[in-house]
Amino acid sequence: MRRGDWAHDPQTLQRASRSGAIRVATLEELGVPPRTSYRRCLPGGPWQRLLPGVVLLTNMPPTRLQLVEAALLYGGQDTLVTGLEACQRHGLRNLPDSYGIHLLVPAGRHLHSTGNVVVERTKRFPKPVVRDGVPLAPPVRAVIDACRRLTSRDPVQALITEAVQRGRVPPAWLSLELAAGSRRGTAVPRDVLRDVIVGARSDAEVDAIRVWERTGLPRPAWNVPLRDTSGTYLGTPDAWFAEVGLAWEIDSYEFHFEREAYANTVNRNARYAGRNRGVADAPDAPAHRPRRSGGGADRCLSGSRGSRPPPAGGVLKDAFETPPES
Repeated sequence: MRRGDWAHDPQTLQRASRSGAIRVATLEELGVPPRTSYRRCLPGGPWQRLLPGVVLLTNMPPTRLQLVEAALLYGGQDTLVTGLEACQRHGLRNLPDSYGIHLLVPAGRHLHSTGNVVVERTKRFPKPVVRDGVPLAPPVRAVIDACRRLTSRDPVQALITEAVQRGRVPPAWLSLELAAGSRRGTAVPRDVLRDVIVGARSDAEVDAIRVWERTGLPRPAWNVPLRDTSGTYLGTPDAWFAEVGLAWEIDSYEFHFEREAYANTVNRNARYAGRNRGVADAPDAPAHRPRRSGGGADRCLSGSRGSRPPPAGGVLKDAFETPPES
């Protein structure tokens, strides 16, 4: 394109951009001198500068997609998105309200973090997963990269437990990723993952395990599938006290109180009751009322001891038995 022709055909610039974001070097190839590009980004101008060497062909507030595209343009070839932005694009929802864009680039690149873009050089550059045209780190890498940069336990716990519960990543994969990467920032995710491996599948269950450890009460089995003596599957309670036949369910509002999930919860508890076994429900209580939740479970356990004498041998063969290990 001849110098100046772009002014008569602005759609040419749009077509060369990524959702309106474009490198100044690309504009120069299309006939727009760098000084003109930057002048149009001055206050009151029609464009805006997003990152070094990257402008947006509008003066409207940028969308999240435009910010991501600008970050990828800034990163250049062999760049992908990881961390919280990648987690969100992989379908995870338990994320902080605001976060920057975390990029991975090969170790040999000389690129620095700037603005809302965090650049991490790595010798373990993963194979990208492309979603809606955006190259992302695989879910297991994205989760661990995000957790390493979070500064408190709660968001780390929420992210890891959601990733496991929704089936995005098995706990063993998270353990391998933690072992393979840098140890910087991994103390909290390692601690959370230990609770998840014990048996917790949700954020509320991790809280419940930590609450229970403070009560001094007998340790239950976590997430054990239960069947009656005929082999009929009854459910997988969050905690199972075999001594007295008590199931403890921690029904978090987010995962249990949508219409279909609520119906499953009611049916599950009915199956327990139909076998004359106790069930203690704690609707998201551990996360918000830990002392009250532990006390309530204590009362249920004591009541179960009084009304159901423990069977011989400590196995409830009259009501439940766990399936043999495969």
